[in-house]
Amino acid sequence: MNRVLTVGIVVAVQAALVVVGVAPQVSARLTGETHTFRVELVDPIDPFRGAYVTLGYPDLRHDGSSFGQPGQGAMDDGESGAVYITLAEEGGHSVARDYLRERPDSGTYLACDDSGWEIRCGIESWFLPQDEAAEMERVLRDGAVAEVKIDSRGNAALMDVRAE
Repeated sequence: MNRVLTVGIVVAVQAALVVVGVAPQVSARLTGETHTFRVELVDPIDPFRGAYVTLGYPDLRHDGSSFGQPGQGAMDDGESGAVYITLAEEGGHSVARDYLRERPDSGTYLACDDSGWEIRCGIESWFLPQDEAAEMERVLRDGAVAEVKIDSRGNAALMDVRAE
């Protein structure tokens, strides 16, 4: 195989991997419906990752533990992998209704994962410019909502965080 063909194949494979990696976020941003969730500040700054906040979603927590905890809790059913959080509307915001291991046939849900020690849905971090980080901390402490787009497969993209 000649060198040009080999380089072409390598570039094509790498491009395909990038597309596969960002497809869920792109799908949610382009085709998703907008939902709002109450959020709270968990961790404002990471010296290695820069200015971002880790968000807690109190209305999505599975185990009912207190504010200030990252993620959505844990299933504690002896399994790990895909978790689907079905959603309902309550008080103008989306809240968790049920936690399933099988993808729901209908309705709005978040496709999450609990392969680690907690349920993660990909909407837990909000990155911002360094000069906006302090203001965002204040907004989150005073009560805020996250605007999240969710597509028909449960893929979610965090679009905005703002004062309630």
